[in-house]
Amino acid sequence: MMGLTFINALVFGVQGNTIRALGNDTPLNQFLAGSAAGAIQCVICCPMELAKTRMQLQGTGEYRLKSKNYKNSLDCLVKIYRKEGLRGINKGMVSTFLRETPSFGFYFLTYDYLTRYLGCEAEDSYIIPKLLLAGGMSGIVSWLSTYPVDVIKSRLQADGIGGVVQYKGILDCIKKSYYNEGWRVFTRGLTSTLLRAFPVNAATFATVTVFLMYMRSEDSQLRGDLSGCEAGPAIQQPSSF
Repeated sequence: MMGLTFINALVFGVQGNTIRALGNDTPLNQFLAGSAAGAIQCVICCPMELAKTRMQLQGTGEYRLKSKNYKNSLDCLVKIYRKEGLRGINKGMVSTFLRETPSFGFYFLTYDYLTRYLGCEAEDSYIIPKLLLAGGMSGIVSWLSTYPVDVIKSRLQADGIGGVVQYKGILDCIKKSYYNEGWRVFTRGLTSTLLRAFPVNAATFATVTVFLMYMRSEDSQLRGDLSGCEAGPAIQQPSSF
């Protein structure tokens, strides 16, 4: 909850500005803009997910303790920083970067393709269901594209909580995970992740798109009133954001 607001604001802001900087709204530029947004938001995403992972594992299984170390997510990050410094706060940053960069590229590319294919226009009476479908499918494609990297990232961030460090790095984690548990370890939890991904991203994309449509409509009407000219439609294609 603490990080999602900043992450979504950063992701959509960077993606939109990158598209404008690139000039042409092409599939390649959509992928590049999405990848840029994914890479930049790692600065917030990595510490946030580190705290979430530590909080979820606290007091369970092999990490069971008589008393809890962390009161909340902020307390968790403060204590990690005091003990391990900035390196501890950013544990798993490389794997997070490897996951988020291509993931968000496919995220925005899929949404751009589906909104064009479905013919999403501002005056379309079925625009909300179409946006929900496009957003939900974008989330699923995004997770499918890099899910094995997420498994490795989560294991690295959880490593050492019980006092024993198992992995030396990304490659060592991949090797040991595969050797001990087989290839299926890289898809563990995928079903529940996809079940969550569809409604979350459907709501996210639909909300952002509708909000921008409304704001651009208001802005167009204001400019039209000032100039004495009739305001045109707010958007022709939501994917042009």
